[in-house]
Amino acid sequence: MRRLFPLTDVTDETAATGGAAGREWSLAELAAAYAYPEPGPERPAPWLRGNMVSTLDGAAQHEGRSQPISCPADMRVFGVLRALADAVVVGAETVRQEGYRPARARAEFAAAREAAGQGPAPAIAVVSASLDLDFSLPLFTSPLVRTLVLTGAGADPERVAAAEKAGARVVAAGEGAGVDPGRAVHALAELGHTRLLTEGGPRLLGQLIAADVLDELCLTVSPMLTAGDAQRIAGGPSVTLPRRFTLSSMLEEDGFLFTRYRRT
Repeated sequence: MRRLFPLTDVTDETAATGGAAGREWSLAELAAAYAYPEPGPERPAPWLRGNMVSTLDGAAQHEGRSQPISCPADMRVFGVLRALADAVVVGAETVRQEGYRPARARAEFAAAREAAGQGPAPAIAVVSASLDLDFSLPLFTSPLVRTLVLTGAGADPERVAAAEKAGARVVAAGEGAGVDPGRAVHALAELGHTRLLTEGGPRLLGQLIAADVLDELCLTVSPMLTAGDAQRIAGGPSVTLPRRFTLSSMLEEDGFLFTRYRRT
């Protein structure tokens, strides 16, 4: 792993000697590189970051899954981003396709999470209007931290009851059956989850972008070409005007670029 941006004296030295490029960064170094903004003196405001991977030709998946276009370094970043978050926000379709399991506690981050007032692992917050989910899965029945289900106030009462019976906490975040992205972020913040991470999928990320609640995007650019008709990292209706984000940092390993963009 090596840092390409921002450039510093240390960056130049290690890149020139091959030091940073020739070794695997520690988890502590990655955690420092991806640290959330420091909260202000007022009540902490939520900060929502997205983490996605895309091929050179814009595919966010191959045969319905992101794993084939990923790499070990990408999975290390994935794990670090989870370890820094209070809650991981994910769409129901991604839960079904990717076989989501509960987030696990990691001994390497235990002290840092305790010092930050966090639980042993992030909560998984599943966004679903229909609640068409398999509530017998470990994600709902045996998580280390209780799984949250974000849905609309008008959701099917029987499905709500099934979710709660399995052990999930159902949170209303919208009128009718639908979920309002802004209300979802606010509802999570009200529960004390202000360091938020979304792993998509594309439909959910598109909704968060359209609602203008995404503060940061961590995008892994995979040096692969897939062609085909795979989804982009964000789907759904387009915004009226493109949103401008600023490059915050860029790392590289084995041809993969690990970029971090923040809203301007």
